[in-house]
Amino acid sequence: EDAPLIYGLELPARCMCSQSAECNVTRFIVGTQSLKQENQIHLVEFDDENNQLEKTVFAHSSGEIWHISSSFNNPLLFSTCYSNYKDGELVTGCKIYRMVSDAKQETSEHDEFDSGAESFESIDEVCTVTSSEINHISSLQWKPVEDDHQVIILGDGKLHLFDLEEEKPNSLFSFMLPEKKGHPLVATCGKWNPHHGAKQFAVAAGQNITSFDMRSKTPAFQLDNCHGQMIRDLDFNPNKQYHLATCGDDCLVKFWDTREPSAPISVLEDDHSHWVWGVRFNPFHDQLVLSCGSDSRVVLHNKASISSEPFGHLVEDEEDEETEKRKDGLIAVYEEHEDSVYAVEWSAADPWSFASLSYDGRIVINKVPKNVKFEILL
Repeated sequence: EDAPLIYGLELPARCMCSQSAECNVTRFIVGTQSLKQENQIHLVEFDDENNQLEKTVFAHSSGEIWHISSSFNNPLLFSTCYSNYKDGELVTGCKIYRMVSDAKQETSEHDEFDSGAESFESIDEVCTVTSSEINHISSLQWKPVEDDHQVIILGDGKLHLFDLEEEKPNSLFSFMLPEKKGHPLVATCGKWNPHHGAKQFAVAAGQNITSFDMRSKTPAFQLDNCHGQMIRDLDFNPNKQYHLATCGDDCLVKFWDTREPSAPISVLEDDHSHWVWGVRFNPFHDQLVLSCGSDSRVVLHNKASISSEPFGHLVEDEEDEETEKRKDGLIAVYEEHEDSVYAVEWSAADPWSFASLSYDGRIVINKVPKNVKFEILL
């Protein structure tokens, strides 16, 4: 098997994303979180042929980076959500940046651009949303639809919808998060539902998940008491429109069918011994599921029985169904980290590569075991 590649940052970090719109090169964007030193944005490129990493570092003077995400339409665009202290008060905000190539200084959003053949020397700030507009900004989520430039910003106990095509983006409308005892719940994470043209957005607050419909401006579905403790992350199955996965402080990863919200369809309960911070479906083969947690572990599971690609062929009789269920199980546990693992992401270009990030600034690139890869492909 290929040995993992490890890249160490000088500063603590807890947020990472893949370069979602880049389908030719495996790249991950990482943001640091330091109170004492100027923070950085690291663009890490994985060269699969030579099994090596290349990196580019940009300065981020606005403060600690708490969330980072990239556009699904333009590989050059990404966003950071940050916080810092100014005059003794906590200031939050989010910025959208465009990467600038050393070969092409001015790159408009609609230019044709082969990013796989270029390197980047700087980033340009496109727009900023600050605490004066939205308090307590926690994350920005790009809409996963081609030629759609809407984003959701979580903050101030609301979901705020923005259109970045406007000259000066303003909030189009907002949803108030559910309240508990008269106080809005704090949103820990949110995701666009990639199905049906991404008309729904799901947000986790406390132990519950609420999905909002952007057309009717009403809740689409509700999952109550999903976990015994706070939900840390959620992810929609990219190939099955009603399925999503959640994880939380109860050390569990759960899989749900939103048409039957009363109980999960499957639970992973023996893989983590502490809070689970991230869960991700493989964007190409959704039976491969990654999770990471504060126990310094990254876990790869096979969930063929609830995936869009059941083992072998379509189930036709009970014997085949039993064979399919037996294929579920733990594939591998990766223990290259020595600190809490806060983020795990699949490559947007290679279905068999993924990266994980721990708080001590260690980025680890791993690959799906070859025997599992060949079993899926054959």
